[in-house]
Amino acid sequence: MRTSAAKTPVTADELLLVSVRLSILGKRTELVRGDLVVMALAGGRHGQVAHKFGLFIGNHVLERDLGRVFAAETGFLLRRSPDTVRAPDVAFVAGERLGTEEAPAGFPEMAPDLAVEVVSPGDSTAAVQDKIRDWLEAGTRAVWVAYPDTRSVTVHRHGQPAEVLRDADILEGGPVLPGFAVRVRELFT
Repeated sequence: MRTSAAKTPVTADELLLVSVRLSILGKRTELVRGDLVVMALAGGRHGQVAHKFGLFIGNHVLERDLGRVFAAETGFLLRRSPDTVRAPDVAFVAGERLGTEEAPAGFPEMAPDLAVEVVSPGDSTAAVQDKIRDWLEAGTRAVWVAYPDTRSVTVHRHGQPAEVLRDADILEGGPVLPGFAVRVRELFT
């Protein structure tokens, strides 16, 4: 569900206040070019796959002190006027971009280096493509889109063709997540 943009666009600051109320009603929210987008809670399979990605990425990052991993529903302020706040299922930001400072209480005003999106049965192709475009245009270096139904991951990088990886393939972090490698099937079991 998307709110009407006929009136004044919603800002990121307003979203912080509104999303608390909407979360109580069992909804997730994002802000897309000033429009509040309300989504249903994710199902069990979605949550399990998102957790697996977070677990593998988080362990890798922690062991190598590469930066910080953010859990599902952490909003990133990607654009102002009108504001866009997206919340991936898992995000990674390289340490040199964050320094030693504690993460802000509000939305980090940056694109993560890596965004992971897990597709749910109700997600439209257009909505998924919108998210990928927003991430890449904001500066995210890689977007991994996981499709639990087909047990595949599509890797998106700015200016490069998408790469589809299946069960037996290896998902590698490349320059975004150095040394990271996991067989795709492990993310879905």
